[in-house]
Amino acid sequence: MPVAQARPVRLGPRSVVALLLVSAVGVAGFTWPLFADPASGLGAHAQDAPWLFAGLLVLLVAVVAAAISESGLGPKAVAMLGVLAATGAALRPIGAGTAGLEPMFFLMVLSGRVLGPGFGFVLGNVTMFASALLTGGVGPWLPFQMLAMGWFTLGAGLLPGPDRWRGRGEVALLAAYGFLASFAYGTVMNLAGWPFMGALASNIAYDPHAGLAANLARFLAYCLATSLGWDLGRAVLTVVLTCFLGRTVLKALRRATRRAAFDSPVAFDSPASSEDPGSASERAGPTPSV
Repeated sequence: MPVAQARPVRLGPRSVVALLLVSAVGVAGFTWPLFADPASGLGAHAQDAPWLFAGLLVLLVAVVAAAISESGLGPKAVAMLGVLAATGAALRPIGAGTAGLEPMFFLMVLSGRVLGPGFGFVLGNVTMFASALLTGGVGPWLPFQMLAMGWFTLGAGLLPGPDRWRGRGEVALLAAYGFLASFAYGTVMNLAGWPFMGALASNIAYDPHAGLAANLARFLAYCLATSLGWDLGRAVLTVVLTCFLGRTVLKALRRATRRAAFDSPVAFDSPASSEDPGSASERAGPTPSV
């Protein structure tokens, strides 16, 4: 009989609305270079866009706060979130700068799978923010990274449930998702930085005076020339780690969630010293007479 997965963070109506809002603004922030009207003059403000869209960070915090307040995130879920975010933040610098070898993506996929889309979105945001503090990567690009990682981990939680996929089939599903999502993450992050690379060759740089087809071709050429190897390294490492460690990590995460029992309220027993003396003497039985 399939066992229901724990959902320490449940996406209720308010958090879903906030998530859709921030996702809509995020999509606009990522894709505006492709759809901007050449006659609108937006290209003249390309260098200002990162600071304008950095306001996404405020919306991201609002989404996280809404998800936490609506789900009643308890101390056990907070502890789980802290441990996984700290682990992901520590894994990110390993291999950074070497062909995109970033093992944190493997952990994000498995965590989102076990703990659900709500927890996954919160975890992706918190992990990316913590890793930016750890590596000194705080800047106007951070809101884009947080949102993209939130989408990445949320998507893992939306995959078909474990009642349909178990064992090797589940590992294969997560490996395939990790491979595709790693490229998707790299592509959307390319969109965030591509319009501001003015020093690039003219055939792959963003042209504010060109239309959608021309800029799309330039963007594809930019991805092939600059980040294909990096994204491929990230995707391959995610697949390898998922195939070799996936079942072990999934079991560990599911065991931890079962023991945490997120849906059970935390209760404290009254200490023995606070019991009524009369009731204690009654349990002890009658006092023998001398």
